[in-house]
Amino acid sequence: MNYKAGLIAEFLKGTVEGDPDVEINDVSKIEEGRKGTLSFLANPKYEKYIYHSESSVFIVSKDFKPRDKLNATLIRVDNAYESVAALLALYEQKIPRKTGISTLSSVDDSAELGENLYIGEFAVISPGASVGHNVMIYPQVYIGDNVSIGDNTIIYPGARIYRDCRIGKDCVIHSGAVIGADGFGFAVNHDKDYKKIPQVGSVIIEDRVEIGANTTIDRATIGSTIIRKGAKLDNLIMVAHNVEIDENTVIAGQYGIAGSTKVGKNCLLGGQVGLIGHLKIADGVKIAAQSGLSKDVKETGAVLQGSPAFNFSLYQKCYLLFKKLPELRKEINQLEREINALKKRKSE
Repeated sequence: MNYKAGLIAEFLKGTVEGDPDVEINDVSKIEEGRKGTLSFLANPKYEKYIYHSESSVFIVSKDFKPRDKLNATLIRVDNAYESVAALLALYEQKIPRKTGISTLSSVDDSAELGENLYIGEFAVISPGASVGHNVMIYPQVYIGDNVSIGDNTIIYPGARIYRDCRIGKDCVIHSGAVIGADGFGFAVNHDKDYKKIPQVGSVIIEDRVEIGANTTIDRATIGSTIIRKGAKLDNLIMVAHNVEIDENTVIAGQYGIAGSTKVGKNCLLGGQVGLIGHLKIADGVKIAAQSGLSKDVKETGAVLQGSPAFNFSLYQKCYLLFKKLPELRKEINQLEREINALKKRKSE
C-alpha cells in the first residue's frame, strides 16, 4: 500500500519540506535507501548517508540542518526516533493476527481461557493455569501449573513459564525465555557437599514488561522475584532469585544480576554488566557496558563505569591516564636513569 508524505506528516504531527505528494510503499535503512521507501535520521553519526541515499522520504528532527543539497522530501518532527517507532507500530498492526486454539496443543480442562486467543501447535497449558483475553501463545510454549497470564500478552515459541508464576497484561516474552526456574541456592554440609535449598517462591512480572530471547528469571527462594511494570529486558539476561527490578528500567543484553539485589526505577543498565547480590540501586542510575558493581548506589541519577564501577566522568579521566601508562613508564625510567647518573657524578 502506498502512502503520501503529507499523510504521514499529518499522522506524526510533523511538517513537510519538499513534495507532500511523493509516495512510499516500504521502509529502508538510511544507508541502504531505495526509491519509494522511507528512512529516518535520528543519530548524527548517520548524517553522511542522507546525502547519497535514494530513499524518497526522510523523517528528521526539526533542528536538523543539512550541510549539503538534498533531493528527497523531509518530514520534520519533534523526535525522529519516536516518530519512526509510532510508524512501525502502525505497520505492525496491519500484520494479520493469529487466532484459534490448535488441535495439536495440550490444554488442561481445569485451565481458565479468555476470549480471542491464539494457542499454537504443541503448546502446553497446565492444570490451574489462567490465560486472559487476546493472549497469543506460540507453538511449543510451556505454561506451568497455576500460572496466570494477563490480557494482550504475547509469548513467542519455546518460552517456558514454570509453576505459580504471574505474568501481567500487555507483556511480550520472546523465544527461549525461562521464567521461574530454581534459584541457585545450595548449602554446604559437614561433608563439604552441596545440599540444594528448595526454591518455593515465584516470579511476578507486572504489566507492559518485555523479556528478551533466552533471558532467564529465577523464582525466589521465599517470596517473589519481581519485575515491575514497564521494565524492558534484552536477550541473554540472567536475573537471580529474589531480585526486584523497578518500573521502567531498561537492561541491555548479557547482563547478570545476583540474588536479592534491588534495582530502582527508570535505570539504564548497559550490556555485559554484573551486579553482585544484596545490592540496592537508586532510581535513575545509569551503568555503562561491561561494568561491575559491588556496592550499593545511593545517589539518584548516578552515572557509573568500570569494574568496580565508579563515577563515569572520573573513570573517563582515569582511562585516559591508563592508556598512557606505557609511555609514562618509559618517561619515569628515563628520569630515574638521569637522576642516578647525576647522583653518580656528584659522588665522584
